Amino acid sequence: MTNKLFGTDGVRGVANQYPMTAEFALKLAKAAGVLVCVDKKKVAIARDTRISGQMLESALAAGFMAAGVEVLKLGVIPTPALTTITPMLGVDMAVMITASHNPYHDNGIKLINKDGNKFSDDDTSRIEQAVLGDDLPMDKDRIGTERDVPDAISLYLDSVLKMVDLDSRPLAGLRVVLDCANGAFYKIMPEIFKSLGAGVIVLANEPDGTNINKECGSEHTENMLKTVKESHAHLGIACDGDGDRIIIADDKGQKVPCEQIIAYLAQVMKENGTLNGRPVVSTIVSNTGLDNFVKSLGVSYFATKVGERYVIEKMLAENGAVGGESSGHVVLGDYSKTGDALIVGLFLCQALVKSGKKLSEIFPIFEMAPSVGYNIRFDNKDKVKSIMDNALVLEAADEASRMMDGCGRVVFRASGTEPVVKIWVCGADEEKINQAALVLKKAVEDAA
Repeated sequence: MTNKLFGTDGVRGVANQYPMTAEFALKLAKAAGVLVCVDKKKVAIARDTRISGQMLESALAAGFMAAGVEVLKLGVIPTPALTTITPMLGVDMAVMITASHNPYHDNGIKLINKDGNKFSDDDTSRIEQAVLGDDLPMDKDRIGTERDVPDAISLYLDSVLKMVDLDSRPLAGLRVVLDCANGAFYKIMPEIFKSLGAGVIVLANEPDGTNINKECGSEHTENMLKTVKESHAHLGIACDGDGDRIIIADDKGQKVPCEQIIAYLAQVMKENGTLNGRPVVSTIVSNTGLDNFVKSLGVSYFATKVGERYVIEKMLAENGAVGGESSGHVVLGDYSKTGDALIVGLFLCQALVKSGKKLSEIFPIFEMAPSVGYNIRFDNKDKVKSIMDNALVLEAADEASRMMDGCGRVVFRASGTEPVVKIWVCGADEEKINQAALVLKKAVEDAA
C-alpha cells in the first residue's frame, strides 16, 4: 500500500499546517500508542532546535499518554543519538521531531522502532490507516505519564567515545571548522572535538528556534568552505539540523563528494582490518565511479532506492560495513544505526591524522564519472503523479536507458518530499549522458 502521509523519512510539512499540526500529532501518537506500544507501554520523544518542536512534542506526549503510554522526554538531541540509545531505554518505539535540513518553518515526525531502526513501509502504512480512520477508543482506566530524561545524551556519548583512545588525545594538532547548523549538534560536537585535542572553529552553534539550517549547515556550506580556507584549517565539517548528514571540506576549502567519503571509509577499514569483506551500500543516484572503486577493493557493492532508510535496510540485510548517499547521509554500521555526522567526522579525522597527509592529497581517491541532473518542479504532487504515469514520458525514460547502452545509469523518479520530478544520468560518456538526460527532460516538459 502506498502511504499518503509518510514519505521515505516520516511525515513532513509546514508547522501549524496539516499534517504538521498539534491535532495530527495527537492522533498519530494515539494510533502508535495503541498499535505499537503494547509490550513496555513506553515511548521516547526527542526533537531538534526548531521552534515548533515543543508544540509537536507536547501534542505527541498527550496522544501517547491518552493511549496509556509512559513518555520519556529526551529534549534536544540529534537523530543518530536517538537511534543509538533507543534500544537502551526499554521502550516500544521512539519519535524524532525534525525536518532535517529544511528551514525552521518546516517540521517532521520520524518513527523509530525499539531496535533503533526507522519504521518499515508496512509499519507506517498500518499507523497511517489508523490516523486517517476514525478515532481509536481510549481506555478511561489507562492514562500514561511523562518524565524528562535530561541525561539521555550521555548514553550516546559513551557509545561514541568507544571508537577513540581517550588517553592519547588523538586529534591533537588538527584544526577543524565545525558548522553545527544551529541544530541538535550545536553543543555536543564542539565539546567532543575539543576534548580529543582538536583546535576548533565553531560556526552556527547559537540556535534560537528560527535559525536552524539558515545560511549554514549541510545545505549552505559557503561560510564553512570560506572559513576553512581563510583560517588554514585542515578540514571542515558541516552537519544538518538533526545531525544525520555530513558535508566535508578539504584543507583548500573544496567540498569533497560524499561518494569519495564513503569510498575512503571503506578503504581505511580494509587497511585496518575491519572491513572483513563486508559490502558497501549506496543509492541509484550515487556516482557510478563509486561502484567501480568499491569492486576494486574486492568487496560487493549494492545500489538501493533513494532514501537513507533503504540504504540502512540493505546494510542490515547484507551485513554492510559502510553506506550512504550523495546528499550527505553516511553510515558506519559498526558504530551507528543511521547517518551520524559526529561518528563519521571523528572516524575521518582519526584516519587523516594517522595518514600524515593533507585531505587535498587524499581526495579524490577515484575518478568521478560525468553526471547531469534536472529537478523539474510542479504545483502539486498530483501533477507529478500524472507525469510519472504518462506513457510518452515512460517511453522516453526507456529510450534514455537504451542510449546509455549499459554504460551508465538513468534515474527518473518523483521526489519523496516535494512536488518535483528528478532526472539524473551518470556514466562514462559525457556526450551520451547529456543527450539521454535532455531526451527525458523534454518529454517531461512536453507532458506538463
